[in-house]
Amino acid sequence: MDEKEDPRNGDHVTKKPKLLKLSISDPEFLLGSEFSHHQPGTARINNGSFGCCPESIIAAQRTWQLRFLKQPDHFYFSTLRPNLSKSRAVVKTLINASDLDEISLVDNATTAAAIVLQQVGRRFSHVNDTVVMFHCAFPAIKKSIQAYVTRAGASVIEVRLPFPVNSDSEIIAEFRKGLSKAKSNGGKVRLAIIDHITSMPSVLVPVRELVEICREQGVDQVFVDAAHAIGSVPIDVQEIGADFYVSNLYKWFFAPPSVAFLYCRKSNSSSSAMHHPVVSHEYGNGLPIESSWIGTRDYSPQLVIPTIIEFVNRFEGGIEGIMARNHEQVVKMGKMLAESWGTSLGSPPEMCASMIMVALPSKLCVTSDDDAFSLRTHLREKYKVEVPIYYRPPCEDDGEKEPRDKDGFWRIIKFARCFRPNEKVGSYRSSLPSNDVCVSPVADTCGLTKFKNNRILEDTNG
Repeated sequence: MDEKEDPRNGDHVTKKPKLLKLSISDPEFLLGSEFSHHQPGTARINNGSFGCCPESIIAAQRTWQLRFLKQPDHFYFSTLRPNLSKSRAVVKTLINASDLDEISLVDNATTAAAIVLQQVGRRFSHVNDTVVMFHCAFPAIKKSIQAYVTRAGASVIEVRLPFPVNSDSEIIAEFRKGLSKAKSNGGKVRLAIIDHITSMPSVLVPVRELVEICREQGVDQVFVDAAHAIGSVPIDVQEIGADFYVSNLYKWFFAPPSVAFLYCRKSNSSSSAMHHPVVSHEYGNGLPIESSWIGTRDYSPQLVIPTIIEFVNRFEGGIEGIMARNHEQVVKMGKMLAESWGTSLGSPPEMCASMIMVALPSKLCVTSDDDAFSLRTHLREKYKVEVPIYYRPPCEDDGEKEPRDKDGFWRIIKFARCFRPNEKVGSYRSSLPSNDVCVSPVADTCGLTKFKNNRILEDTNG
């Protein structure tokens, strides 16, 4: 097997000639030019929410916007559709789709979920029809299930994602249990929703194996929510084998907000019945064409996709090199923090992509979602560190297996590392206060304990 293949995720990376390009760690070029619009002194460790668009892509976006404003009619009749087709062709190649008609460009993964679930929901007609998904599925997905599926009379089985997790086999075992539960008493699993990379907590899921299990168990259709995948892990949709697959291009692929692709496998009979929820002139011409015009709006985020390829190919290794470096650096930083705090990672490094989970010291007393949100706000306002905090309640079934640090129970933070190619583990130290939680492990515990104690005192004093 080629060393560049990762069969666990259905990945097949075609070997490319070595690019004589810029080093990914060229600081002056990248920070001085491509990311000079970022707020100085802020550690943006939440790349997974809104992404990180370079200046050259923003300039290309502005060029498209001005082309439309210069002569809108010519742009609409002669320019828009062929250039959107070029963007779709880029995505087709990136994810190894078999046909251009399998690729639609939409605003985001939430829109794609609405498209899929609106159509799939029509297939739910019996009381035992069921959807299976992870308990930590993205909230917008759960709301779409509520809007389009459960109101049609279907039931939902939520599979608890093991966390902290030690291996793929733990996830696979729990997923099998969920399918068995859904099929008990004559139930029919009409749809399985599988995350490629979960959000909170963040774990790289063995997606190909789970899709194969769905096929073995007679699941009607499989929808992979891969919001964080493109630009973060290699994707081969033919190897993965899902019916529907969506990923945002603005999170880890440098696109401006907001653009995502929705892959609908052509061999799936439902694909021809897919429609964009916004009905416009192109209704009935197939989802890719329907999505290319949903009324007068800004289509520039979709049009700059070829320019993004030019951007990433300026670096040695291209997007594959960027993904590899992101993974290497985020694992290095996660291990540094865990060692400094006397805690652990939430999963093995091979189950991380460009985000990693690190346990916070128990003395911070983060005992609720509200505490986690307060800590996140404090880090933003006091130290200019933007990082999501995930609260994991103790599990009654875990008993002695409940993870602890030297002081007691521990809680997990999601550490999402922003791609800034010049950074190394210690880079934040030079740009942030010396007692910042994410960069000065010696002072971290004291600083955050002070935060907690101050908050308690403020509450006590009304």
